[in-house]
Amino acid sequence: MKTTLHTLATAMVLALGTATGSQAQDGSESFEKYRIGGYGEMVASFMGYGTSRFNGTTTGNTYERRNSIAIPRFVVAGDYKFNKHWQLGAEIEFEAGGVGIETEMEESENGEYETEMEKGGEVALEQFHVTYTLNRYFHVRAGHMVLPVGLTNAHHEPILFFGTVRPEAETVVIPSTWHETGLSVFGRFGRGYGRMSYEAYVTAGLNADGFGRDHWVADGKQGLFEKDNFTSPAYTARLDYEGVKGLRLGASVYYCNDAAANADKTYKYAKVGRVPVTIVTADAQYSNRYVTARANFLWGEVGNSKKLSGVSLSNLSNYHHGAMRRTAKNALAYGVEAGLNLRSIIGDRRVPVFYPFARYEYYNPQERGEDDQAVEARCQVSKWVAGLNWFALPNLVVKLDYSTRKIGTAKVFGSSRYHRENELSIGVAYAGWFWKK
Repeated sequence: MKTTLHTLATAMVLALGTATGSQAQDGSESFEKYRIGGYGEMVASFMGYGTSRFNGTTTGNTYERRNSIAIPRFVVAGDYKFNKHWQLGAEIEFEAGGVGIETEMEESENGEYETEMEKGGEVALEQFHVTYTLNRYFHVRAGHMVLPVGLTNAHHEPILFFGTVRPEAETVVIPSTWHETGLSVFGRFGRGYGRMSYEAYVTAGLNADGFGRDHWVADGKQGLFEKDNFTSPAYTARLDYEGVKGLRLGASVYYCNDAAANADKTYKYAKVGRVPVTIVTADAQYSNRYVTARANFLWGEVGNSKKLSGVSLSNLSNYHHGAMRRTAKNALAYGVEAGLNLRSIIGDRRVPVFYPFARYEYYNPQERGEDDQAVEARCQVSKWVAGLNWFALPNLVVKLDYSTRKIGTAKVFGSSRYHRENELSIGVAYAGWFWKK
């Protein structure tokens, strides 16, 4: 095997192109007429902590033994070429098993059976777009697309990160996977190890109704209703550079001039003023036959966050209220991970492709308040993850990891008055194109 299995996996996922990858990696050369594929993951977790660290105690989360098993997502993707210039792409995601029919017996109504749509999953059209290709330097796309803000959104397929779940730092403070409707242009310049790709978007912006304490702007992603509010569009840009063999450097910026203008009831924000949102990210990945390493950084700011936090929303809505409504001015997230290819290090092809890895993350959706605005210390998290990935096939991986979260302190080492949150997880994930012509 001249190439490492992980290198094959990375190349395969980059070829996912228009449906599941960063769209500058258009992958148009990998099929002639159509292709169908997707990705999915299954995870079982064994936890030593309770369901909420915000339970009113002075020590945060309780110590409990509880387990969970889930299918976080199952995705079906497809592309179709009308001709050499026009292409259709689509991606449907089933989260947490999708939606379903539930039957229950109502004892209060003499044992009457009731059937309701109550299963807690979701079926979402994650991508649906039409692309016009002029040449490799310039493409135009209209429709519903993934915004490449940060490392995880731009490279979200489960064989492109080591842990059983997506890196937590980015997925807590911004939407993941973040997909919006609008228009984009993208392309690539250069060849070999001097390649640079660009992406630029105008899409629906975030909705200030969803901003809150625990997840900053992540729940501001629209989609609750049949139409998205487009009063204040969002502008996103990303650049990726591959100047050294095995190294990719990326950066993105997101800006929405007024998320309050996209609220469902704008009159609620009459005394708040404009609520601009700015998010800046940088990330890097280096991979050779022995090691794969990744790093990411995210900083964000919400304007008029103190006044925004005072807006009262209905307890019957899907949005935060009370203390959970308290949105901070700034959020911060960063992380670094590295894995070693034991087969290449040992130099024996009979050895399975194992990647032992470690990851450190810091994130805080309440990094800094506006003026004298109080922030919640329990939102500040330092997390260590260590584990093992077994690439049974280039596009199929079995994962095992152990993680621990330190709550309420920015220090990597040292004590905190809040209980740690420890977790052991095992998962299986795949990604690929399975039928094409």
